[in-house]
Formats: sequence, structure tokens, C-alpha cells
Amino acid sequence: MSVFENIHFDGHEQVVFCHDTKSGLKAIIAIHNTNRGPSLGGCRMWSYEHEADAVSDVLRLSRGMTYKNALADLPWGGGKSVIIGNAKTDKTPELMQALGRYVETLSGRYTIAEDVGTTPADMKEIAKNTTHVQGVEGEGYDPSPATAFGVFTGLKASVREKLGRSDVEGIRIAVQGLGHVGYDLASQLHDAGAELVVTDIDETAVTRARTELGAKAVGLNDIYAQDVDVFAPCALGAIINDDTIPQLRAKVIAGAANNQLAEDRHGEILHERGILYAPDYAINAGGVIHIYHEGPGYDKQKAFAHVGRIGDTITEIFARAKKDGISPNRAAARVAEDRFAA
Repeated sequence: MSVFENIHFDGHEQVVFCHDTKSGLKAIIAIHNTNRGPSLGGCRMWSYEHEADAVSDVLRLSRGMTYKNALADLPWGGGKSVIIGNAKTDKTPELMQALGRYVETLSGRYTIAEDVGTTPADMKEIAKNTTHVQGVEGEGYDPSPATAFGVFTGLKASVREKLGRSDVEGIRIAVQGLGHVGYDLASQLHDAGAELVVTDIDETAVTRARTELGAKAVGLNDIYAQDVDVFAPCALGAIINDDTIPQLRAKVIAGAANNQLAEDRHGEILHERGILYAPDYAINAGGVIHIYHEGPGYDKQKAFAHVGRIGDTITEIFARAKKDGISPNRAAARVAEDRFAA
């Protein structure tokens, strides 16, 4: 199958296949849309079963970055890169340096950053051969607090829309996933007076949440059916699906996880069931917004003020959904498309 025949091809401007024999690099860079500016998106390293899977992934992810950057009101387009290989066993400094040479050949049309399977240390190796890189070890900042703050802001906007509340005092919220972002979000919700139900595969994180945040802990598969007002997915993607939707008792879904909907149709099902969904690529954009503000003139107050506008974007999406009589996930796409249209 050619790239053009792939179901995830969506008018992408450029797809680059990168191969370096000496380092063993096999990578793909996809640039989806640069109407708002040069593309930016992370680099994912994954053991794809088939190379065709890597092509589909980079096409899907680069398109997603166009929409995320537009909704975040950033002067960037959407791009992404994937490396075919095991991040634990195949990664070497030479491999990352080789990828940096390929990024440089694009003359600034694509700026690379970390993603699943890559780290700030990897970005430091890439930076040896290109200046078009963000999140370099020793030069950037941890984006997790910004991501968590953006989700907190968007969650409050969702609660205001669905429950008519301007705060989360006494609101029952189920948090799935207590990693850097999930735990930070849970802490902010606790400080704001919310009642928490949590789950995570890391028992240490769960114990900490119970001790520090007074959270109720439940099993991994029990989190969906909790009698709560808000469900905040902050771990895996594709967790809103045919199996989990019938279990949900929450009125709002607002969390940090990427690609929460297993399929677009699940957003329509949520809408039909009266469950308000805050589109993930809108609400979790705090990290990429923070990256935009990093640099010699970094101003934390200015950066977090920008992140705080995520709540306004979520409100705009809900208003568009009402106006057009469509689901929030479809409305988010329309708002983004308005912003990056040529």
C-alpha cells in the first residue's frame, strides 16, 4: 500500500523516510500542515510489528499535532516522527545523531521533541546535528506541571458547562493514572476540595494518593463504574470504547491521556448518552504550550497564563457543539480547522 492510499493520509505536505546503515536508524518524519507555521511534534520510538504500522502511526500523530497546535493557539503546524525499534535495546547516541541529520535537511520545516520512547537526553544527541529541536536535556523544563494545570483548567470549564458549578468543591472525580501529570492533577483537585477515587498499576503511587490526598483506591478495571461526577483518564489511550462506555456513571470526561476515544464514533456515543467529553488534544495541550515559551526569555507567569486559556478553548468547543448540534469531538475539529485553514 502506498502512503497516499493509507486511510490516515490527510493531505500531508511531506513524508520523509530516513535510513542510516551505520547506526541502524529506520525512521519516518511526517509533516501534515504548515499553514500556521513550521511543524512541531514529538519523536516516538516503538517496536512496530510491521513498517506499515509505523507509517499509519506517523500520519495519524502528525495530523493530530496540527489540530493540537491550532487549538493551543500556537504559531506551529503539525508534524511527528517515529523510529522503528525497541527503545530499551536498540537506541544509541549514534542513532539519535543520525536522526538529527535528517531533521536538519528539512531546513526548519519540522522541529522535533520527545515523546513515547524518547527522552531529553535523546534530544541532546539530536541537537548535535540540528538546531530544530525542543526539550533538550539541561535546557528545557519538565512540561508535566503545565500539562496538569491545563487539564485542571479545562476540567473546571467542563464542570461549569455540565454541572453549573464554578468550582470543584465536593465534586467526585475518578483519576485513572497517577504518573507525573495524573498525580499533579489529583493534587490540584484535592487542594480545590474535590473528592478523589484513584487507580494505577503502581501501588506506591496509589498508597501516596491515599495518604496525602485522602483518595479512595479501586482496582484498575473498577475505575470506570465509580459513582462520580467526573472521570479523568490520565494513563492509556483508547480507554473510551465499547466495553467501558456502558460502565460509565460520570457526567463529564476530562483527563490528560492522549487518544482517549478508541474510535471517533465513541465520541458520538458519549454525546448521545449525555456524557460531556472534553477532547483530549484540546485539554492536554499544556505541555506543548509550555515548550513554545521555553528559551532564554522564559517567563513562567506568561507561559502558565497561556496554558490557562485552555479553559476558554474548551468553553469555545462546547459552544460550537451546541451551535452546530454536534458532539464536542467533532466541534473541536471544526474549531481547529477554522484556525489552520489556509
